[in-house]
Amino acid sequence: MNEKVFANYLIALEAILSNKLRSLLTALGIIFGVAAVIAMLGIGAGAQHEILEQIKLVGVNNIVIKPVIEQSEGEVEQVKASMSRPKFSPGLSLKDAQSILEIVPGIGKISPEIVLDKYIIKSGIRRSAKLVGVTVPYFNISNFNLEEGEMFTEKQLEEGERVCIIGNDIQTKFFSEQDPLDKMIKVGDQWLRIIGVLEPRIITGENINRLGIRDYNMDVYVPINTVLIRYRDRSLVTKIDIEAAKRTEDMANATDGQVGGQNAEQSNYHQIDRLVIQAEATGTLVGLADVISRMLERKHYGVVDYEVEIPEMLIKQQQRTNQIFNIVLGSLAGISLLVGGIGIMNIMLASVMERIKEIGLRMAIGAQKADIIWQFLFEAMLISISGGLIGILLGMIIATGISRLADIPTIITPASIVLSFGVAATIGLIFGIAPARRAASQDPITSLRYE
Repeated sequence: MNEKVFANYLIALEAILSNKLRSLLTALGIIFGVAAVIAMLGIGAGAQHEILEQIKLVGVNNIVIKPVIEQSEGEVEQVKASMSRPKFSPGLSLKDAQSILEIVPGIGKISPEIVLDKYIIKSGIRRSAKLVGVTVPYFNISNFNLEEGEMFTEKQLEEGERVCIIGNDIQTKFFSEQDPLDKMIKVGDQWLRIIGVLEPRIITGENINRLGIRDYNMDVYVPINTVLIRYRDRSLVTKIDIEAAKRTEDMANATDGQVGGQNAEQSNYHQIDRLVIQAEATGTLVGLADVISRMLERKHYGVVDYEVEIPEMLIKQQQRTNQIFNIVLGSLAGISLLVGGIGIMNIMLASVMERIKEIGLRMAIGAQKADIIWQFLFEAMLISISGGLIGILLGMIIATGISRLADIPTIITPASIVLSFGVAATIGLIFGIAPARRAASQDPITSLRYE
């Protein structure tokens, strides 16, 4: 039995090799269909990987609260404000963070942040960077790991000591030929001792713009009390601050638009620049965000000078959009495969009509109907599988080209290759059955007389 099947396979292979051009044209539909499936699955896998990386960047189960520095009110609000006593908000502060942690249930970790623009000076080299005041939970929430060194101690956090943890790019730029640990680096007007270096984080410019994050590799991290004690505490309004704000306002009126950034900085009364709250469960994010928003509104005397965001919800929405996009593209690729299968069936049916005399001769010398069916099934499957292999190679080339030209990440997985190959073989089997059965149903006597 196996010998007969193998003999039928050899006959089918010989028929394909004797008509190379027709076989290639027949397989074109399968080739382009499989190539489209490979490329689309590669783009989809790349998008999925990028979304997972984005979730790692913003953390898991997080609620982000950001202060609103400047608010623009409508005409109705302005009239109301002029008729009533204006409300004063103390701004987003460490007390808010402490209250949320103590009162609101379901909170895992909480991380207040203060971000200042400073210059780093070392060995005559000057570079702008971000000075970030944080607590230890910040590194856990953001999935940051130390490459070397140690984390802040309780004493360093409470007393605001002059210690820092630097990003990986700062080590590369300022300490390329020496170990940075226990070395001193000047950030702004303060000298800080380096106690740790973070592992590098790969962040694309697209993620920076889309997620509102910065390049963490160029940040200098210090205890949050170090910023408040040794740099600036915006919650403490002094006479100097008031005079500076007045001068800035006068300059803004004189030269409108030229000192907008400076005016915004002077009017920033918020003690912290960002508050990240990690919930214990994903399902509670929306409810917690609503409770926290209402609590802050009461603490800020009805002034909504903050905004509450749930980054994971935004990312999940983007993920859903990508899934729909991939389904649409996959459906188009599937239609290409369907068209390719129909093409195989049509060519095989035409081949049966051309080879009626050959079929009759084989049946006259002893071939059974099963042998004829196997012969034409093998031809259809060989064409389909060959087209699938070529399509896989072409799809990988297309995916690589798209990745390089359009800067879109693509990942070719073994599962996508196996799926495409399996679909190609299945199409050859399904669309080869009709021509094979038609060939086997021919009457040998009539076939031998066919001209």
